[in-house]
Amino acid sequence: MAKYIVQIIIIGSQIVGKALTKALKQEYAASQESARRAGGGRAGAAHAAANAKAGITLEEAKQILNVQDMTQEEIQKRYEYLFRINDKSQGGSFYLQSKIYRAKERLDKEITNKSSEKA
Repeated sequence: MAKYIVQIIIIGSQIVGKALTKALKQEYAASQESARRAGGGRAGAAHAAANAKAGITLEEAKQILNVQDMTQEEIQKRYEYLFRINDKSQGGSFYLQSKIYRAKERLDKEITNKSSEKA
């Protein structure tokens, strides 16, 4: 009986070990891909810091505001429109308004970073 319990424990440990190894490899690959997309170096570090501070990625912010070109005018126009139609007094959602605000904040930060890099 003890022999079977030991075998079960060993097999269970092997399964958990393989799953943990696979998860770590996937996480490492995902972090490498994220670093590659961020651009690496100082620009990548600034990009990652802005994502962490705003709690939203640049891509997500663009999707929320539905902007392709990151011009200040287009961002402001989309922000005002989406914020206004999601006003709680018009049956909108405070949650959506906060997501819209965070998206604008993130895009503004990216524009500020790009303009300071050019200077």
